[in-house]
Amino acid sequence: MIRVLHIITRLDVGGSTENTVLSVTRMPRAEFASSLIAGRTTDPPPGVAESLARAGAPWLEIRELRRPVSPLADCRALLKLRGAIRSLQPDLVHTHSSKGGFLGRLAARAEGVRRIVHTPHGHVFHGYFSAVPTRAFALLERIAAPWTDRIITLSDEEARDHLRRGIGTAGQFVTIPSGVDLGPVLSAPPTRLVPDGPVVCAVARLVPVKGLHHLIEAAPAVLRDCPAARFLLVGDGERRLALEAQVRARGLQDRIVFTGYREDASSVMAGTDLVVLPSINEGMGRVLVMAMALGKPIVATRVGGVAELLGEGEAGLLVPPRDPAALAEAITALLRDPQQARRLGEAGRRRAPRYSAEAMLEALVKLYREVMADARAR
Repeated sequence: MIRVLHIITRLDVGGSTENTVLSVTRMPRAEFASSLIAGRTTDPPPGVAESLARAGAPWLEIRELRRPVSPLADCRALLKLRGAIRSLQPDLVHTHSSKGGFLGRLAARAEGVRRIVHTPHGHVFHGYFSAVPTRAFALLERIAAPWTDRIITLSDEEARDHLRRGIGTAGQFVTIPSGVDLGPVLSAPPTRLVPDGPVVCAVARLVPVKGLHHLIEAAPAVLRDCPAARFLLVGDGERRLALEAQVRARGLQDRIVFTGYREDASSVMAGTDLVVLPSINEGMGRVLVMAMALGKPIVATRVGGVAELLGEGEAGLLVPPRDPAALAEAITALLRDPQQARRLGEAGRRRAPRYSAEAMLEALVKLYREVMADARAR
């Protein structure tokens, strides 16, 4: 039995949490015993604790492990991580995200753990932080890379981005796309929140890096050519009030609907006609995997791993980031050409299984076995 300890900064709403929880709860129990340490999370996604309990995976919250930099709290978190590692005696430590990744790897190294894997969970050097914090994160990644057996990236472009910044060596990187549990997505009954007109849907946290303000800027141009169109913004976050004010300032309240956070996001997406992801940066775009599985045509920005995910335009139209005019043109093109929209949707449906939870877990099992074998050979 291989004991695997996962460490993540926080269990917030988003792909890194979904990926990590799947990695903890769905690995073959006959071969792996998984546990989890997470920092304090004020608003975890529904069902996380229940999923961990059903899987029999022990998990520990370290309140001092949190995203903002705090020398005192960070030192306390490091000490608690070391104590937990001494108690759990993992064979392999798998860290996730920036803060949890650095402190987790430092603690594992200090406690003599011989096998360490790290997943940054996306292109963290673009669009999330200002220049100084970004340089600091890159420096910490360069420091921690020599302690790491493998660095898992969600796309080949993410690996190249790390290497360009002097992080790790080519042999350390392995691409394992973030897996999506497609069963619930495919079984979700469509929910049509807007009864009439073609519906353009964006499912995302309402935060700056998701670029939803650019989608709102694009909406008037779309509506000039497709006046019956409606927009659904599915999600919640720190920018909601600002985005709602932007909609009011343009008189689009009857055209753009904010749904808030929806547990049935798959059902809502299934009831729409076109999915848009206008992100400024994106590790991979898990919501696009859901859209592909549902056969939805897609418009997305060419950032991070999105182009790889969509097969360089095979399953969706790609536009530059921060370009509302290009976004509007692509959305309008698909709304006015149902045959092209259908072709893209069918191509996406064929690609989606490559990004399933099963595909990710199979790759992760293979990687863990390789890391364990390499450690024994040393």
